[in-house]
Amino acid sequence: MPRILYLCGGWPGHNPGGVAGWLVPKLRDMGYETELTADPTRLGDDLSGFDLVVLGWTQCDTTERLDPAVEKRFSRSVRDGLGVAGWHGMAASFRASLLYNMIVGGNCVSHPGGEGVRVPYKVRVTDPRHPVADGIADFTVASEQYYMHVDPANRVIAETTFSGEHIPWIEGLTSPVAWTRTWGRGKVFYMSVGHYLEDLQLPDAERMLAQGVAWATRN
Repeated sequence: MPRILYLCGGWPGHNPGGVAGWLVPKLRDMGYETELTADPTRLGDDLSGFDLVVLGWTQCDTTERLDPAVEKRFSRSVRDGLGVAGWHGMAASFRASLLYNMIVGGNCVSHPGGEGVRVPYKVRVTDPRHPVADGIADFTVASEQYYMHVDPANRVIAETTFSGEHIPWIEGLTSPVAWTRTWGRGKVFYMSVGHYLEDLQLPDAERMLAQGVAWATRN
């Protein structure tokens, strides 16, 4: 049975406990054994006994960082084949840890409609042949629309387009919503949907998250 280390916590506004209470049973149904932790230093442990790290964490402030020894050990674990998967706050965490941000492949720099504002936007699947996108059609979310800075090495699975209503000069610009990437032998999946639990419970978002978890798991 594959094993997950699920880092759960950080900023309480993303309801990490509620999301974990919903997600852990689903992971069990997918055949995973999951260990929950609220201690980011666990990322610096010997993780060879795990097949995936799920990052259900969000920063509490923009200066938050991982200890350099922790992020170096985490990088080595992923390089050696440990998978990484997460959503939303995964790309808004440990902003002062550059190596962590390189592993993730990007970070959120704004949500133009405002924090926690339910902005209606379309998620457009751009790579329907990728296993993560299997069976997923374009879908609409009413939540934070993340504006991302991203690594050009990412393989973008889905994207969104900004209307310009909130920041006129970004009208028509697109930003990734979901991507995959590799870090050494490790595979990384990220999806920006998920400010609210009900965002993750949308059928297409839930399916994308499940398929992202399965794709990123250590072979």
